[in-house]
Amino acid sequence: MITHFVISCEHGGNRIPCPYQHLFRGFESLLHSHRGYDCGALRMAREIALKLDASLFVATTSRLLVDLNRSIGHPNLFSEITRRLPNVTRREILARYYLPYRNRVEMAIAEAIKHGNRVIHISSHSFTPELDGQVRKADIGLLYDPSRPGERALCQRWQASLKTKAPGLTIRRNYPYTGKADGFTTYLRRRFPTDMYAGIELEINQKYVFNSGLKWLALRHSILEALHEVVV
Repeated sequence: MITHFVISCEHGGNRIPCPYQHLFRGFESLLHSHRGYDCGALRMAREIALKLDASLFVATTSRLLVDLNRSIGHPNLFSEITRRLPNVTRREILARYYLPYRNRVEMAIAEAIKHGNRVIHISSHSFTPELDGQVRKADIGLLYDPSRPGERALCQRWQASLKTKAPGLTIRRNYPYTGKADGFTTYLRRRFPTDMYAGIELEINQKYVFNSGLKWLALRHSILEALHEVVV
């Protein structure tokens, strides 16, 4: 069975479309924080897609407008800036930005499976080094559903390869979030069978992005080489 790779990045930028920019006046610092987007995630997604010759789907609209990694009905689908907008405006945002992106990714996976391919979907994210006064104790997180053997085995192999290639890094599974929490991969698991779809969220500590330079380059290189080793 051929493996088809799909790479996505739901929080790739902090762009606010023109019709809604007035809502965010005074929130510029928030837009440039981890609340506005996942710093470094877009670059990582593009490099993974290039390495694996994979389908790539990215969104650069800020999660503060609507969070593409949350299900409809989730309390954090809209931010504190947009959740009190009129229903008609929120529906418009969903129709323009949320549904087209999610549908494109889902349709690409469905099409690959229809042609007999197994899909490995990697959703690229990053996390703030400290949240609510708590320091995150990981450099890389690999999120998956433990009840899905393919996802569990892939993350175990990826983690082991990373530890070999970059022994100084702390790589944790289902940290700093759990792979079964609400998210795009969680939704897609309900749409596609276990043996045909594996959805993994890659989480990178943003301290490497902020510091830039050789450590950020080395981190990306290790992630790419380890992933390539275990899936190709």
